[in-house]
Amino acid sequence: MQTSIPDPKRIGMVSLGCPKALVDSERILTRLRADGYSMSPDYDGADVVIVNTCGFLDSAKEESLAAIGEAIAENGRVIVTGCMGEDADTIRAAHPQVLAVTGAHQYEQVVEAVHEAAPPAQGPFVDLIPQPSEADIKLTPRHYSYLKISEGCNHSCAFCIIPDLRGKLASRRVDAVLLEAQKLVAAGTKELLVISQDTSAYGVDTRHEAREWPRGSGEQMRAHMTDLARALGQLDTGDGTPPWVRLHYVYPYPHVDQVIPLMAEGLLTPYLDIPFQHAAPSVLKRMKRPANEAKVLERLKSWREICPDIAIRSSFVVGFPGETEDDFAYLLDWLEEAQLDRVGAFRFEPVEGAQANALPDHVPEELKEERFARVMELTEKISAAKLSAKVGRTLPVIIDEVGEADEDGDIGATGRSQADAPEIDGAVYLRDVPASLKAGDIVNVTVEDSDAHDLFGVIA
Repeated sequence: MQTSIPDPKRIGMVSLGCPKALVDSERILTRLRADGYSMSPDYDGADVVIVNTCGFLDSAKEESLAAIGEAIAENGRVIVTGCMGEDADTIRAAHPQVLAVTGAHQYEQVVEAVHEAAPPAQGPFVDLIPQPSEADIKLTPRHYSYLKISEGCNHSCAFCIIPDLRGKLASRRVDAVLLEAQKLVAAGTKELLVISQDTSAYGVDTRHEAREWPRGSGEQMRAHMTDLARALGQLDTGDGTPPWVRLHYVYPYPHVDQVIPLMAEGLLTPYLDIPFQHAAPSVLKRMKRPANEAKVLERLKSWREICPDIAIRSSFVVGFPGETEDDFAYLLDWLEEAQLDRVGAFRFEPVEGAQANALPDHVPEELKEERFARVMELTEKISAAKLSAKVGRTLPVIIDEVGEADEDGDIGATGRSQADAPEIDGAVYLRDVPASLKAGDIVNVTVEDSDAHDLFGVIA
């Protein structure tokens, strides 16, 4: 009698929110893959659908509830996890059909819920199949990967509930982070995007505990941002070159000054993502954030002297409770002087549980819109000038996508310079690329033109 191997149960995944949540989704799917599940690209083929939610803003919660509703309508068997999972009552009130609700980075509980809803296929044939490695499941393209170095946050910003959702700072062991990075690079990653809630604080909770690295070497490596960054920049992609290493969510603590020389040496991508949020001292005080904007301007100048090509990205909140016209004018003047390369702006939005909700003098919505438009107009002008200055230069560009040949046989491609993080910054559009070009290639590009956000060029 012929024995057939049972078909594996199939899992669908909807991942919302920030890159940190995307890493959580990858880890959940990796665990389920190791348990014998396969992945479904659509609702119809899934035995159960996991929705990884975002709960940072009320608008994000609405998007999460809508995604849960869509999954229920299309599939019917839905497990909810992620940041909004901490508010299980709201989820169940809106969608009582959900099978289970778990909170952020609760991997074990999600896997248990999936096992209960769709038990994995078992048997002597299936159980003898070698399990895949942890690097097998990626939700990003093969050539770049998010590397999460810690979870949680020790700050108590008035507009934020991240510590309530994800807890206090919990740093990963430095050898575990580096081993994961090493595996990712060996598997084809050309760009590592270092993420956390507060990258600068990495290792503070463990008193920068040292671990042996490289393993078997007898040498010790501290769990500290600068030590980790230097080690990441010394990895080898296989062709004798290091990966691009891009630092996100970097609070401007004094020791951040130490990573700028690493950028000048080529060990780190010359890029810093710093969440300034505002510049006016009175607003920063109400936000419960450090009000050292003048010193920051001095440090930006110093960083640019050490590494002239450094790109600074940041985000700002307009319309925070009590923000006056003088406060807003201060922010505009600060931005004019700071000349940041990439800027995102957000209108203040109350978040359930945030301290800012109880503050007096909330800014009217129409005034928020006006201030938002003025910030974007100014920062777009700054961006356009900075990009225009790159016309004629030759820059390294990592390729994200190669198009199909047009009717004349010409092929275009889309990539990013070192000043551009995926999905949040601009792009470099290339013309007349060779058919052999592929995603993940890093090529030198001569910039021919620019606009307010993007560059246009040709391979040098």
